[in-house]
Amino acid sequence: MKIVAVDTGGALLTENYEPVGLVATAAVLVEKPYRTAALSVVRYADPFNYDMSGRQAVRDEAFLAVELARGVKPDVVHLDSTIGGIEVRKLDEPTIDALTITDRGKEVWKDLAKDLQPLAKKFWEETGIEIIAIGKSSVPVRIAEIYSGLYTANWAIDYARKNGTVMVGLPRYMKVEIRPDKIYGESLDSREGGLFGEIEANTDGIGWELYPNPLVRRYMVLEVWKT
Repeated sequence: MKIVAVDTGGALLTENYEPVGLVATAAVLVEKPYRTAALSVVRYADPFNYDMSGRQAVRDEAFLAVELARGVKPDVVHLDSTIGGIEVRKLDEPTIDALTITDRGKEVWKDLAKDLQPLAKKFWEETGIEIIAIGKSSVPVRIAEIYSGLYTANWAIDYARKNGTVMVGLPRYMKVEIRPDKIYGESLDSREGGLFGEIEANTDGIGWELYPNPLVRRYMVLEVWKT
């Protein structure tokens, strides 16, 4: 089975380890044995001007996933939205009202559905490929999350070259290593079967340090500076 999955992760942090905004939306093509991506694409956000309600992330994810899926023709598309694996093309208002999520979550999805339901329906009519709101239970979504961390590290390198230094928070339970001409990352959760990722990157002229976020368990901080 070929699966396209997408997730948004990584956050620009203040010097007090508070999130400013999210950094990278990553879409990945995942195939057997489902440990890493066969292909990945990224869309960077402006973390200084970011809607942290969740609306921006889900919209960015859906449109980027469709963009990748049109090229690679997977069997299914997985979104990082935990609403029971529902097909997004079926998310009308009565269906959203019946979801076992908070009232605030229902309002968010009613707003999102105005854009995403027509997108998913048109994509399904053209290709027969479903876009599923499956969330964190999906291994490919977790792989996309790891890749969002890799691309966040890449963003941090570029930012540090221009501005001197930066701190970013990585997605949960993952670490990165900045190596010559590449960035490697892997899951820190031993129960996940060795999920990992790697991207090419210009890593010259920077220093870096990785350490636990002192305020939030399960999350690592990547500090990058120009050398």
